[in-house]
Formats: sequence, C-alpha cells, structure tokens
Amino acid sequence: MKTIGLIGGMSWESTLEYYRLINEEVHAKLGGFHSARVLMHSVDFAEVEAMQQSGDWQAAGQLLADSAHRLEQAGADAIVLCTNTMHLCADDIQQAVNIPFLHIADATGDAVVSAGLKHVGLLGTRFTMEQDFYSGRLSRKFGLDVLTPPEKDRGIIHRVIYEELVHGIIREESRREYKRIITGMVKSGAQGVILGCTEIGLLVKEADCDIPLFDTTRLHADAAVDLMLKIG
Repeated sequence: MKTIGLIGGMSWESTLEYYRLINEEVHAKLGGFHSARVLMHSVDFAEVEAMQQSGDWQAAGQLLADSAHRLEQAGADAIVLCTNTMHLCADDIQQAVNIPFLHIADATGDAVVSAGLKHVGLLGTRFTMEQDFYSGRLSRKFGLDVLTPPEKDRGIIHRVIYEELVHGIIREESRREYKRIITGMVKSGAQGVILGCTEIGLLVKEADCDIPLFDTTRLHADAAVDLMLKIG
C-alpha cells in the first residue's frame, strides 16, 4: 500500500469525512488491523475563501501547488484535493508535482458512466455550477450532459454550503430545499444528481431521493484507495 497525500481544510468538516472513508475502505479491502497510509496538509479555509470571493484563483493555485509539493517532498505517492471547487486550480497542482493527481471529476464521471446514465444534474458552489472546469470535464471526457439548477436555486445551494455546511450546521429546512431543487432537476431530465461539493453529502443522503445520488466525497475517497493499492 502506497501513501496518499491529502490537501484538506476546505472545509475541515469534509476533510474529516475523507479520512474516515479512506480508512474504512482500506479496512474493507484488506481487513485485519489495516489502516490507510496518509499524509495531510490542511490549509486555512479563511484564506482560501477570501481568494475565492476576490476571484484571485492564481494565488489560490499557488497556495495549493505549494501544499502538493510539500506532500510530495514528505513522501506522498499521489495527491488528492479534498474539495470540488478548488479543482479549478487542478492544473496548478498537477504541474507542481511529479506524482499522480486524482481529479475528483474523473472519479465522479467514472461512477456516472458505470451507472449507465447520460443526463446528470450537478449541485455545488456557484463556482462549480457556473464555471466550465467541472461540468466541461464531465462533458468532454465522459460524454455526459450536465444540468444545473436555475439561478435562484443556485444561490440557495451556494448559500447553504457557505453559511451552514462548512460550519457543520445541518438544518432540516435546508435539506427540504435541496430535495425540492433535486426534484426540479429530475423534471428537467436529470437521471441522477452529482453532489458536487464535498459537504453536501453531510446534508443529503441516498435515502432522501428516488434517483441515484453521486456523493463525490465517497467516490473520490474510494478512488484514492484503489490508487493507493494499485501503485507499485
């Protein structure tokens, strides 16, 4: 088993889920007393959030590239960025290291294609829903038709993430709003919905919906374990 390098802290709530899920999957695959070989560099989310709001993606990319470089120097065999939104800086990270970078949209696209779906909804921050770095990759690499909610609903999704979920706040009224938005996307043709923010899985579960939900945190964590056990 090789060592995975996690870039975390965006938010620490979902990074905690990554650590748990990766270790659970390693134990499920290897049994016994096995746990994951993990290195983590956790950034201050306040700094990253300020860069997001100001649109300073160059500074954000430099910050995350530095994290990836530190992890490689410390002995990581691959890099996992524990956030969807900051994959906007994926190229900066990959260029900073000589080890594999596991893109979250690839793990997600593989799962959607394996489920036999073509039309899929995408929930996430405004950055993820409205820019091309995520939906464009899913379309170009996996041939998926990616749908996003209307403007008003995108605002609701984004607000709940930043005002509630990244702070560990789970509200039933927000769950109802997310379920309403998902229902609307199904009516617009979505066969499944990608939970394209690593905190959304804390709020919405498979049991809450009648269509497939693709929890990117779990998919990314499982793909990380597969990579850890494959590299060699």
